[in-house]
Amino acid sequence: MHPTLRDARTEVYWLADPARPARLPALADAVSADLAVVGGGYTGLWTALLAAERGLDVVLLEGEGCGDGASGRNGGFVHPSLTHGFGNGLARWPEEIDELDRLGLRNLTEIGETIERLGIDCDWHVGGEMDVALSEPELRELRAEYDAMRARGLAVEWFDRGRLGLASPMVLAGMLERHVGLVEPARLAWGLRAACLAAGVRIFESTWGSGLREAGAGVEVTTPGGSVAAARVALATNARRPLLRRVRRR
Repeated sequence: MHPTLRDARTEVYWLADPARPARLPALADAVSADLAVVGGGYTGLWTALLAAERGLDVVLLEGEGCGDGASGRNGGFVHPSLTHGFGNGLARWPEEIDELDRLGLRNLTEIGETIERLGIDCDWHVGGEMDVALSEPELRELRAEYDAMRARGLAVEWFDRGRLGLASPMVLAGMLERHVGLVEPARLAWGLRAACLAAGVRIFESTWGSGLREAGAGVEVTTPGGSVAAARVALATNARRPLLRRVRRR
C-alpha cells in the first residue's frame, strides 16, 4: 500500500458520522396502513413525510438503515436543473425549458425551506457552482450556454481568466451559477427520518421488501418477518431490485 493510503478507511465518509442514529427494529408482524413506502432514501422519506403531514397512516420499510444507499453516499451537490444541465435541457426540450427551470428552482428553494422548517442539521447552504473551460472548444460551448441562460434571466455570472484568480494555465474562463446548494447528504436523510417518526410514520429498518401483490382493494408488501397491507404502495428503491418485474430494466 502506498504510504499516503496507509491510514485510509474503506467506509463512506458521510455515513461514518458519529451522529448516525441506531437502527430501528425490523418488521416482525402483519400490519396495515393507508400507504406503504418501500425504500428509506430521499424519495421514500420525503414521500412518507408528505403523506403523514396530509393525515395518512404510513409504514416505511428500509432494507438496511435509512440513508444507507445512494442518499447517504453522494457528493452532496444540490442542483436546480431537472434536465442534467441547462444545455442538455435546451437541446432536448427547447419549448419547455423555461418551465423546467422554474420548477427546478422552486424545488431547490423548497428543499431549503423544508430543512429550515424541520430544523435539520445538515450544513445546508446555497453558494453556487463554478463551471470552467479548459480548451477553446469548451470555452465557446460554455460562453454559448452562458448567453442562453442570461437571455432567460437565470442567475449566472461570467469570469474571465483574470477574474477567476486561479494559478492554473489550463483554465481559460468560468461561469458561476448562483443557485446551486451543498448539503451533508446522510444528515439530511437522518433528519427526514426523524421528521417522519415525529409525524407518526412507522419505520422498520433491516426489512427488505420481498414481494408485492394485489390484496382486495389494496396491496400487500411481504417481508421475511411480516407484511404490510395498504391501500397504496410507493416504491422508492432506486437502483435496488424493484418489486415489480416490469420496471426492473429501468
